[in-house]
Amino acid sequence: MTKTERRLWSRPKSRQVDDFKFRRQFPVGPYFVDFLCISARLAIEVDGPLHEDVSDQLKTERLRRDGYRVMRIPVSAVDESLDDVVHGIYLELTQPTLSIPNTPTRQRFALPTSPLRGEAS
Repeated sequence: MTKTERRLWSRPKSRQVDDFKFRRQFPVGPYFVDFLCISARLAIEVDGPLHEDVSDQLKTERLRRDGYRVMRIPVSAVDESLDDVVHGIYLELTQPTLSIPNTPTRQRFALPTSPLRGEAS
């Protein structure tokens, strides 16, 4: 993992984002996903300056065909505001998954003061 990926990983690991379990560098088909929440069907990719548009597009298409939502986060966003990125991940996790066939819909609930478990506001 890159330094930025390690920095971001420090937040969703150990179920720190609303108790969702994430895996890192997880295989899906021929690809490895930076971070994956299987229960929410959410794949997170951290895109640095060396990412290739065509390769990323093929990966995203494959993940979507396999029933995953894909969230692409630029390295610069993580570097500028990790809290905002984690909040965006939280919002994506708690959105209903109606558009994905054969996936149970998650109940939407009120946004807490902090998406991080155990953190005081």
